Amino acid sequence: MRLTINKIQDMKKAGEKITMLTAYDYSTAKIVDESGVNLILVGDTLGEVMMGYETTLPVTIEEMLFHTKAVVRGTKNALIIGDMPFMTYQINADEAMRNAGRFMQETGCQAVKLEGGATVANTIKRIVDAGIPVMGHIGLTPQSINQLGGHRVQGKTPDTASRLLDDALAVQQAGAFAIVIELVPMQLAKVITSRLSIPTIGIGAGPYCDGQVLVIHDMLGWFTDFVPKHTKQYANLADVIKTAVSSYMDEVKSGAFPTAAHTSSIDEELLKDL
Repeated sequence: MRLTINKIQDMKKAGEKITMLTAYDYSTAKIVDESGVNLILVGDTLGEVMMGYETTLPVTIEEMLFHTKAVVRGTKNALIIGDMPFMTYQINADEAMRNAGRFMQETGCQAVKLEGGATVANTIKRIVDAGIPVMGHIGLTPQSINQLGGHRVQGKTPDTASRLLDDALAVQQAGAFAIVIELVPMQLAKVITSRLSIPTIGIGAGPYCDGQVLVIHDMLGWFTDFVPKHTKQYANLADVIKTAVSSYMDEVKSGAFPTAAHTSSIDEELLKDL
C-alpha cells in the first residue's frame, strides 16, 4: 500500500527521518521502491542525467509525463511526485492547474512539485484547493538558475536568509504537504525546519531537515559529467558498467560468448532434410 501525505507528515511529528530519491524509469523505480524509500521524485533533473541537457530548462511536460508514467508502473509502496517543469506553472494559476491535473490523470502519481516561495504561493493554493497534493521547493531552484547566477548556496546573508524563511512559511500557508530545501546553510535549514509543521526534505542543506533527497544517478556514481558537492556516492556504477561492457566485447571477439548454454538446439537428424 502506498504511503500517503498524512503518513509523511506523521513521520515528522514522530521524529522519523524521511527518505527520498529520484527515479526516471520503470526498472530503476522498481528497485528503489522495493528498497523501501518513502518518496520517489520524478525530477526534471532527468533533462541533465538522462537527456544530456546542460540545465533542466529544456525539459517539456510531455517528457515529464512519459517518465512519470513509467515510474508509477514500477512502484507499489512509495509516494510518487511529478516535478512540474519550467513554464508549466509560471504563466498563471489556471495553466498550472491544468498541467498539475495532467500529472494526476495521465500518470497516476500522487503529488506534484513546484519551485519557488511566496511568488508561487497563490498557485500552490489553487492546485491544493483542487485536491492535488503539492510539494514546495525553495533555496536553490534550478529552473531559476540563470537569475540566481549558477549553482550557488542560497540564504547566506541576513536578508536572503529572512526571505527564505518567509518563502517556506508562505509555501506552508498555501497548503503544501512538504518542502524541499536545496543548497541552504545547515543552520538556516535547521531554523526553517523548526518553524514549519510540514516536513522539510534537504539536499545540500545539512542534517537537520526532516528528510533527505539525492539524485539517484549522483549517489550511485552513474552520472559522470560532474559530482555535486552535496552528494555522497554509495556506489560507482559507471566503473561497473564499463567493466561489464569491456568483458562482453572481449568474449564476443574471442568467441567465449555465446556458448551452447545461451542458445537452443534441435536434433542433428532434422538438419539432414535441409
